[in-house]
Parts: sequence; C-alpha cells; structure tokens
Amino acid sequence: MKSRFLTLAAGLGMAIAAMHSAQAAPETIKFAGCYDLTKSYGFVSPQIAQAARDYVKLFNLQGGIEGHPVEMLIQDHGNEPQRGIECYEKMKREGAITFEFLSTPVSRAMVPRAMADGNVMIQPYAGRGDAVDGEVFSWIFPMGPTYWAQVANDIQYIKNQSKGSLKGVKVAFIYPDYPFGQEPIGVLKTLAEREGYELMLAPHPMPGNDQAAAWTQIRRFNPDWIIGWNLSNMHVVASREMKRNGIPISKYIAVNWFNEVDINNLGPENAKGIKRATNVVGGQDHPLIQKIIKELYDKGQGSGDRKTMNDVYYNSGLASYVIVVEGARLAIKQYGWPLTPEKMKKGLESIKNFDAGGFIAPITITAKDHGGGGKTRVDMWDGSKWVPQTDWLSAYSDVVQSIVKKESAEFAKTK
Repeated sequence: MKSRFLTLAAGLGMAIAAMHSAQAAPETIKFAGCYDLTKSYGFVSPQIAQAARDYVKLFNLQGGIEGHPVEMLIQDHGNEPQRGIECYEKMKREGAITFEFLSTPVSRAMVPRAMADGNVMIQPYAGRGDAVDGEVFSWIFPMGPTYWAQVANDIQYIKNQSKGSLKGVKVAFIYPDYPFGQEPIGVLKTLAEREGYELMLAPHPMPGNDQAAAWTQIRRFNPDWIIGWNLSNMHVVASREMKRNGIPISKYIAVNWFNEVDINNLGPENAKGIKRATNVVGGQDHPLIQKIIKELYDKGQGSGDRKTMNDVYYNSGLASYVIVVEGARLAIKQYGWPLTPEKMKKGLESIKNFDAGGFIAPITITAKDHGGGGKTRVDMWDGSKWVPQTDWLSAYSDVVQSIVKKESAEFAKTK
C-alpha cells in the first residue's frame, strides 16, 4: 500500500508539474506564408520571406506579442493554385492565425475558401484590388494601396509637376500585356477624361524582353511622362530602349516593383533621375532595419543573405509584417487571449494612423476599408540613394472607390 501510495503521489506530482509548466509556457502565435519561391515570383518572394522571418525573430527577442512567442511558417506553392490550397490546409492544421500567398492567381483562388472558413488572409502587393472593401471581403486584408490607388497617386504627382493642370500633358503607359500590367488601365482612362491629359497605352509581350515596338511608338508620341508597370529585368530592357530612342530616364515613373537589383543592373549613375512609386521607405538607414542588422545579422542570426537586405523587396516584406504584428498586438490587448481569427480581424480593423516609426505610409484600417487609406509617394534615385519627391498622398479616392465598389459588387453576386 505504501509503495502504491508513493507511486501515485509521484505521478500526481509529475502531472501537477507538467500542468504548471504548460501554464508557464505561453502559446505560440503562428503566421503562414505560402509563397512562390521557385517559379514566377522567385525574384521577390525569398526576400519577402526573409524579412518576415527576421521581424518575427526580432519581436521574439523583445518578448513576443504581449508575451507570446511568434513563429513564421513558410512553404512554397510554385504559383500553382492547387498547391496554394494544400499549403493553406496544412497551415490551418498547424494553427496559423493569418495566411498570405503573394501571388495573384493563388490569392484569387484562396479568397472564397478563407472567407468561408472565417480566416484572416492578408494580400499585400497581390490579389484582388477590390478586396479593400471590407464590407464585402470581410476576412481579406490588402493592408496597403491597390495598384489603382498607386497609379492615381502617380497622376497626382504629374499634375503637381505640371503646375496643377494636366490639360495637354502627354502620358504614356508601358506595361506587359498580362493581368498585372493591365490592372491600372481603367483608372488611367477615367482620369484622362477628367483631367484632360492625352494617354497612350503601350503594351509589350511577356516575358518583356522585346519592348522595341512599344518604345518606338512612345518615341513618336513624345510623352511628357512615362508610367512603367514592368517587373524585374523588364525595367532594364525599358531603360536600354529609352536610351536608344533618346528618351530621358527622368521621365520614367516605375511601379513599386523596381528594386536595388534593377538599379545595379542599370548602373547607379545611369539610373540617376528615375522615379519609383512606393508605400515603404527604401534603403537601410531606417532605425528598424538598423536594429535588425545589429540584433540579428551582426550576431549571425539573420534569416538569409545579408546582401539581400538592401532591397526594397525586403523592406516590403517588413512592411507587411509590422502591420500584421501590430494587428495581433492590438487584438490581444483589447480582447484578451486566446487569439482567435475573429479577434485578429478586429485587431487589424483597429489600426489607426500607424506608420511603424515612419517606415511605411500611415495606414488606418477599418471594417469598411481593409486597404488602410491607399497612400504612396514618389521617390527619385539621385545616383546613390532614393530621395522622396512627395509626402505620402492619396489622390482621386472617388475614382478609386468607384472602381472598388463596382468590382466588389460583382464578387458579392457570386457569393
């Protein structure tokens, strides 16, 4: 009897100790990144994933989110919707609280599933532009400007440079003849009718290595400004064609997907004067980047190659997860633990005028607006660094919102 009692007491003691240990170890918050790391978006996704992992590591060094450690789950989907679905289901089983796909085809395929499941899906830089309409896309969070908002802000910049009037101004739009490139055309046409500028559309075939015919058309058009919706090496091809046609590179305003690799391929001095729209600070001077370098990379704890940190793609990945982490922090602070999808949703929708210490365009996310206000700015390369040419701005919101509402209403009919 004494032996059995001692055995029982020992077992009970171990159980109590295990229970206390479980209570002492806070549960982990998990974010899921299902990315195309190997195919179409291999030029950008690895830097995004690296930045997300780095930010999670940095936050864990600071005690986690409201005392809870954070884990970044990453898996490749190869830009294939079916593999994206498989990744989503796996991450869901592993307890992820947010999901990101960084691919328009995969993101579009995942929207109905995330909506039906009641899971928070973030889609910065990809996916449906109308998903900023939180009343229709209640679980989808672009958390930043759509391409529609970005191109509207580009036109506002051109208007400011034209002394407040666009009458008679010539604007060329060069783009790959592909859904990504075609996305801003509706906004450009609408604003051309309103503001009186002359618009020329100059598509070129994918993969963008042959732009000669488009640039010959642009030379004949003799535009005052050129908005370039190119990707990766397409910008290098564009710059070569501009030089061949005698068009100053200072007329070119690139989409946000113009990075430091492109600058190096053009040559820093040759790229002098080129402009880029962005919703995140470029370079490594910002205190957040410096802190990551000091706390992680200087100690051999970085999540990737140190060289790829000096890239706006890396900064864009950070931009996404400073917002996600802030949403999770607000959710726990306001609604308590455990962190559920509903609480995470409300946390994101309570973000107000957040800019991560000047790292991103200030955003305010509400239940109606999951885009955060649509602010971007235009930066210019001065030969060695990016120099802001504008404040953060959000222009022609009525035009952008009318397109958002039209598209989201069409989606709502299919639900």
